[in-house]
Amino acid sequence: MQLGMIGLGRMGANMTRRILRAGHEVVVYDRSAEAVAGLVKEGATGSTSVSDLVARLHGPRHVWLMIPAGFVDASIAELAPFLSRDDTIIDGGNSYYKDDIRRAKELAARGLYYVDCGTSGGVWGLERGYSQMIGGDPEPVKQLDAIFRALAPGKASAPATPGRTAKGTAEEGYLHCGPAGAGHFVKMVHNGIEYGLMAAYAEGLNVLRHADVGLRARTTDAETTPLRDRSEFQYQFDIAEVTEVWRRGSVVASWLLDLTAQAFAQDRTLDGFSGRVSDSGEGRWTVLAAIEEGVPVHVISAALMDRFESRGEAEFANKVLAAMRMGFGGHLEKSHGA
Repeated sequence: MQLGMIGLGRMGANMTRRILRAGHEVVVYDRSAEAVAGLVKEGATGSTSVSDLVARLHGPRHVWLMIPAGFVDASIAELAPFLSRDDTIIDGGNSYYKDDIRRAKELAARGLYYVDCGTSGGVWGLERGYSQMIGGDPEPVKQLDAIFRALAPGKASAPATPGRTAKGTAEEGYLHCGPAGAGHFVKMVHNGIEYGLMAAYAEGLNVLRHADVGLRARTTDAETTPLRDRSEFQYQFDIAEVTEVWRRGSVVASWLLDLTAQAFAQDRTLDGFSGRVSDSGEGRWTVLAAIEEGVPVHVISAALMDRFESRGEAEFANKVLAAMRMGFGGHLEKSHGA
């Protein structure tokens, strides 16, 4: 099968490689001529512009966008005029599902298909494969099945689920979730869950780290966290070894924990990190969807707020708290270890 790929960043380039390895033809374009040239050496067909890419595809054309969510509309506006009726645009990034619904309607009016594909796999996807959550009309999704299958991890990536009798593409690692926006909606919630899982691991490991009374004496305000018996916190856990043992047969084992153990193996104190945690939007959108649905998402909301705090967004609020505490009780601020 033939596919056009626009956007050759870390994921777009590796997805192209995986599709090429499956024997498909990929015409590539990126603003970086160097990125295009690199993939041409690996078997892709290069192009010098969006119009050139389209000209190298035969109909019905399928063009996959692998670019940041904020640039998708501009890219579609540039691409669509060169496409013909029944051609398909696939957005494989992390767009907001409401944008997908709008785009699908706008493109349908021009006789074009729009498919949203939430893609999970990150920088490891080249070898592990990409889990794909797909939204859009059945016809273009069916046409693209060979591409989705080439990108997917395949059945061998996980043991069969005991008691499962249903057959379908989910076992391969990709799923047509519903009409326009459905794929990115499922991926949005996937990423919201990811926020919560990451926060739980981080908080638990922090509790283990602070079980060392010596560390607490150096870093903690004794007034706000008094110790009744210092001997109860006499541990010096090797966090790297704890994450390693948890990976093996424990209930909390996961790929995220594998990556955590790997991080500690490379930097046992994580001194190479500042602790500033970004969010790319999906956690916020998950919380917004939950509010609109009227359903509780305590863990995901807390994890999102924690990311805001990590970037210093709570600094002024904490100053207000310190001022109020000073006002009603005369409590002076204490420095760490005071």
